[in-house]
Amino acid sequence: MKRTLTEVSALCEGELAHREDAAIMIQGVTTDSRKPGDRCLFIPLVGERFDGHDYTEEVLRSGAAASLWQRDHGTPPAGPVILVEDTLVALQKLAAGYLRESGARVIGITGSNGKTTTKDMVTSLLSTTYKVHKTEGNFNNHIGLPLTLLSMPEQSDFVVLEMGMSARGEIRLLSELAHPETAIITNIGESHLEQLGSREEIARAKTEIAAGMPAGGLLLYNGDEPLIPAVLDEPSTVKPEGLNGSTFGLGEGCSIHPTGMMFHTEGTIFTDNTSTDSQPFKLPLLGKHNVLNALGAIACARHYGISEENLRLGLEKLKLTGMRIELIEGVSGITILNDAYNASPTSMKAALEVLGSMKGFRKKIAVLGDMLELGKDEIEMHRNIGRSLTPQTVDLLFVYGQLGAAIAEGASEVLPAASVAAYNNKSELIEDLSTRLHPKDVVLVKASRGMRLEEVVEAVRNQPIIPS
Repeated sequence: MKRTLTEVSALCEGELAHREDAAIMIQGVTTDSRKPGDRCLFIPLVGERFDGHDYTEEVLRSGAAASLWQRDHGTPPAGPVILVEDTLVALQKLAAGYLRESGARVIGITGSNGKTTTKDMVTSLLSTTYKVHKTEGNFNNHIGLPLTLLSMPEQSDFVVLEMGMSARGEIRLLSELAHPETAIITNIGESHLEQLGSREEIARAKTEIAAGMPAGGLLLYNGDEPLIPAVLDEPSTVKPEGLNGSTFGLGEGCSIHPTGMMFHTEGTIFTDNTSTDSQPFKLPLLGKHNVLNALGAIACARHYGISEENLRLGLEKLKLTGMRIELIEGVSGITILNDAYNASPTSMKAALEVLGSMKGFRKKIAVLGDMLELGKDEIEMHRNIGRSLTPQTVDLLFVYGQLGAAIAEGASEVLPAASVAAYNNKSELIEDLSTRLHPKDVVLVKASRGMRLEEVVEAVRNQPIIPS
């Protein structure tokens, strides 16, 4: 974003503290006092344990062009300052105004699982034809989404925005800020059950993405999930006039669905019912759940006129945002499926399905940890993961954590006792695991991010000699 302070103050509905600063040009926006960009606009946010206003004077000395300043914080420091009532609200207004002026078309993506992967897919497909900007990392909340918009090059044709939440009303805020003309709901899972209480409430939270859509907007959603249309039909659901709905999924009743799938160690080959030619898609990802994500992305890209040739090209050149099922080869030759970024019952079952589909390995080994934020039924949900296993899915199961122990309990009902081991000490798990590995094994590592099971991934990856 490049604007004069006069233009910035108009967009965020602020007031210049000094009129002589009107022509100063800002280049970019930051909320991080530790990394003030040269000539940027600093926005000092106020949190429970921090206040960016405490660092404003230092940031201005470090090269920032100007800063916002919340009026209730007294006299601002010397330097170019725009006075606002609330710096967070001003950030959001500034982003919305910049988006309006840019003319970029917005695609919003939400869901319990798969939204980051789908965002990356949509971006890759559209980028074969258009200039596309997307959410980076986990900048998908009421602060991150505005910062994503403000980092967008002005010549962008599209911006693809991931929208996350932990409570009702949060996605509605993001949707009404960005006004996506097309939105995708990947699925309704169990993440945030602790906060929302039921899958129905999660569905209501996710369908809030329709609230800010324009009349006639396109909503693409998982047709295998009956809660989504049920919630969309509720009188309390806010949605635009003439909302166009279309479904993607594995079931034949979905508008777009797979007609064939073949899995191999480097990815998936699939066909769908709406292709205009007979050529398959090659996806460098594992699992049916990623075919599902790809179908949503393909439906979106076709809506914007992407050719079949470019659809295939976009999927083949797909680059993903960090630690979703990542295929890694260890120094010994062992194969690792790294999915240590997050976990819910839905994503855990999908990852285990991927492990079960792997062919040609000596043993299939799963290292699983706690799934967090599942609410009052969390123990039973963990037990059910264990009960879902079969000797064909996994040969050895190592679990870590207090809730992970419940996975072991469930697994002990269906797997031989010698193939299940539970640990509260990660170092002990790694030590015991290392004695059971072979270069021709495949190891899945999956848990919520807070369990830090990437430490297990690194240990397995770097083990040079594995005993047979």
